[in-house]
Amino acid sequence: MRRVSRIAVASVATAALAVTVSACGSSSSSSSSGGGDKNLGLALAYDVGGKGDQSFNDAATAGMEKADQEFGYKSTAKEPQDGESDADKVQRLETLAKQGYNPVVGVGFAYAPAVKAAAAKFPKTTFGIVDDSTITASNVADLVFHEEQASYLAGVAAAKTTKSNTVGFIGGVDVPLIHKFEAGFKQGVADTKKGVTVKSQYLTQTAEEGGFASPDKGENAANGQIDAGADVVYAAAGLSGQGVIKAASEHKVWAIGVDSDQYQQGALAKYKDSILTSAMKDVSGAVYNLAKSVKDGKPQTGEVRASLATGGVSLSDSNPVFKNNAGLQKAIKKAEEAIKSGSITVKDS
Repeated sequence: MRRVSRIAVASVATAALAVTVSACGSSSSSSSSGGGDKNLGLALAYDVGGKGDQSFNDAATAGMEKADQEFGYKSTAKEPQDGESDADKVQRLETLAKQGYNPVVGVGFAYAPAVKAAAAKFPKTTFGIVDDSTITASNVADLVFHEEQASYLAGVAAAKTTKSNTVGFIGGVDVPLIHKFEAGFKQGVADTKKGVTVKSQYLTQTAEEGGFASPDKGENAANGQIDAGADVVYAAAGLSGQGVIKAASEHKVWAIGVDSDQYQQGALAKYKDSILTSAMKDVSGAVYNLAKSVKDGKPQTGEVRASLATGGVSLSDSNPVFKNNAGLQKAIKKAEEAIKSGSITVKDS
C-alpha cells in the first residue's frame, strides 16, 4: 500500500511546507474558461509519496509557496489516493480548473494522460506537468530536466569518495525517467575511476507497487548493497530514498540524495552527516516560473527543459565534508564545465 510504510521522519514534514486547501472558486461553473475572472493561484496535484517526501513533491510545494508569497495567491495542493485511475486524476485536474486555479500542475509523469485530457477541456487554463515531455498542446508546459547531468556529477562524487570500489544505485521504479538517473551516475563513475563496480537495483516495476513511496523497500535494498560492499549509495526513489539514507547512516557509509538538498531537510536531520551530497533538480523553480509566467500574462508552453547550463540541475554542497574536499571539488567542477561545453555528452539510457 502506498505510504503506509512511511518512516517516522516523513511524518514531521516542516510547517514551512504547509499549504492552504481552498475551494472558494466558482465550482458551479461548467465553462471551459475556468471558475471566474479571478485567478485563485496555483494548484498542485501531487505524485505518489505525497507531501512530506522531503524530495520531489516538497520541492514543488516550495515553488507554490513562493508564488503565494509574491503574488498574494491562495494556492492549493491535492494528495493522490491509493489505487486511483487516470480518470480519477482527470477529475481532480478538471475540478481545480473549474474552481479557478491557474496554472494547474500535475507533479509527475503519471499525470500525462490526465493533463492531456483536462487541458483539452479547459483551453484558457494553463496546465503544467513535471517530468513528462510527451504532451503537445497550446496550453501545456512540459517541465523537464536533464537529470542525467546532475547524476553524472553524483557519479563523480561517488567514484572519488569510495574506498571499497563498490557503489550502489537504487531506483524507485523501473521506468525510462529513472533510467536517466542510473545512466548518468554510471557514466560519471566510469569516467572518473576505473575498476569501480556499480550495483543497480529497482524497487518495483510500477509506481502502484510503492517504489516511490516505501522507505522500508529502500532501506532493505540499501542494506543488501551495503552488505555486498557498497560504501556510497545513490537513490532516485522519492520517499523510498529516506530508507536508503537511514540505512547508510546506520552502516556509517555515504548516501547521495536526490531532487532537493536532502542534507538540509529537517525531517532527515539525524541522518544528515551521512548525506554526502544530493543530485538536485529545481522543481521548485520550474513550478514558480510557470506560475509567474501566467501572472505576467505570457504563460509558458511546450517543453521547458532545465540543465546544468541553465542552473536547473546541480549538485549540492551543504555537507562540509563534501564542500571542503579540494580534490573532489576540482573533479566536480571539471566535469561540470565539460558537460556545459559539450565535450562530455551524458547518456540518458
